[in-house]
Parts: sequence; C-alpha cells; structure tokens
Amino acid sequence: MIDERSLVEDVQIFWDRQPCNIRHSPHSVGTRQYFDEVEARKYFVEPHIPDFAQFGRWQGRKVLEIGCGIGTDAVNFARAGAQVTVIDLSERSLNLCQERFERYGLTGRFFHGNVEELSRVVPVEAYDLVYSFGVLHHTPRPERAVEEIQKYLAPHSELKLMLYSRWSWKTLWIILTYGRGAWWRADRLIRVYSEAQTGCPVTYVYSIRQIRRLLRGLTILQMRKTHIFPYAIEKYVKYEYVRVWYFRWMPASLFRGLERFFGWHTLVVAKLP
Repeated sequence: MIDERSLVEDVQIFWDRQPCNIRHSPHSVGTRQYFDEVEARKYFVEPHIPDFAQFGRWQGRKVLEIGCGIGTDAVNFARAGAQVTVIDLSERSLNLCQERFERYGLTGRFFHGNVEELSRVVPVEAYDLVYSFGVLHHTPRPERAVEEIQKYLAPHSELKLMLYSRWSWKTLWIILTYGRGAWWRADRLIRVYSEAQTGCPVTYVYSIRQIRRLLRGLTILQMRKTHIFPYAIEKYVKYEYVRVWYFRWMPASLFRGLERFFGWHTLVVAKLP
C-alpha cells in the first residue's frame, strides 16, 4: 500500500531541489535581471499562458493561485491589479515567489502547504478566480484537491486549470525516446520523464473524458488542448531556440492544428453549476 503522506513529501523534495523554470535564466537567482529573463523565456515557449490567464481581466479582483512555483504568473496577476493569494508545496519555490514580489514592489499573501489540505492552510473565502497551471497532476490525490478547491468558489467564480494530456505529442515522444515504444510502461515513463529534471514522484495524464470525471460536480465552460514543444533540447538548454527538423519546415497553420489535437496542455475553464 502506498504511503500517500510520504509521497507528498517526495513531491515536495523534488520541487525544492529544482523549482519549475528555475533554469530559465543564467543570471544570479533572485536578481531583477534573472526574474525578467525567466518571464520572457517562459512566455516565449508557452505563449498560450497569458491568453489563458487573462491577467488584465482580474484587476481589483481576488485571485488564488494553487502551485505558484517561483511566481511568474502570480506576479503578472499582481501587476494587473489583482488581490493575489498563492500557495505552494515547495518552500523553496514559495520563498522565491515572495522574493520576486518584493523585488517588483508588489503585495500578496503567501502560504506554504499541500493542495489536498488547502482549507487547513488558506482561510476559506470566495475568490473570483482560482488558477492552477500544471500542478494538480503532480499531487497524489487530485480528486481530493478538486474537492478542496471547490470550497473557494462562489457562483460567480471561475476555475482555470492546466492538466497534462494523455493523448499528446509529448506522451508519444517520451514513450518512443525513453521506452522504445513500450506502451505498457507508459504511466511510469511519463512520470519519470515529464519534467526537465527526471524522476518526478507523481505525474498523471488525462484524456478529455478523465478530466470530466475529475471535475464532476462542476460545469466545464471551455476545454482545449495546446502546446507542443518544438525546440531541440540540446540547443534549448544552452538558450538557443532551434526547432527540431520535423517542425522546422512545418507551416505554422499545420503546427497549430497539430497542437489542437496532440497538445501536452489541456486548458480547462470551469464553474460551480
């Protein structure tokens, strides 16, 4: 039997060791130059994020971000004038997020804790937006996380999530690259190789049907797939943006169509019924 509390601790250790996107700049961690470059690089390779988050729409409104990481999206909500509250399991990530807010003269509320026990950590109140990008698929019991999140939703609230897609180019690439086509090992391969650093303790991937099951009890307003990473990894880690050969000559319209069907990110907007 899996010790879920121990597994949560393993997840925390994993992200404390290397917070998400921490290598997005070669400059000294914590400097303004570092944070500026992290943001530019993140939104260059994931340009769908600002469009999905709609930062400016939340001016003067309450935003709760679950799994803020080092704070790239959280800072942009705050810049746009939102009242920002964040929580993260990784203490190192949360500290960098808080340092980032201070660096830019922004204010927010910062909580360290587990989304599966959200109401024990963050005071329960209604938010206009609950936002979580690429987080719930890394917690051992996402269904419990969703139950907790609903405590922070009012009838007017929106829930915006990004979850990894089961049927995606990234899934195929992982299985062919690291598993030599061993589909029967897909779950383990995806867990181990889903992130920039290998060995993530928990990574789930979802089909559209599985997302509907996870969010049962909520009304799904939008759901779409996007994001195929087109760059050669060996160049990308050197801050060079060179597309792999099979994407280099692909027309932009064809690439966007491929993302709609085989994107790694499923973007979901939901509300209470």
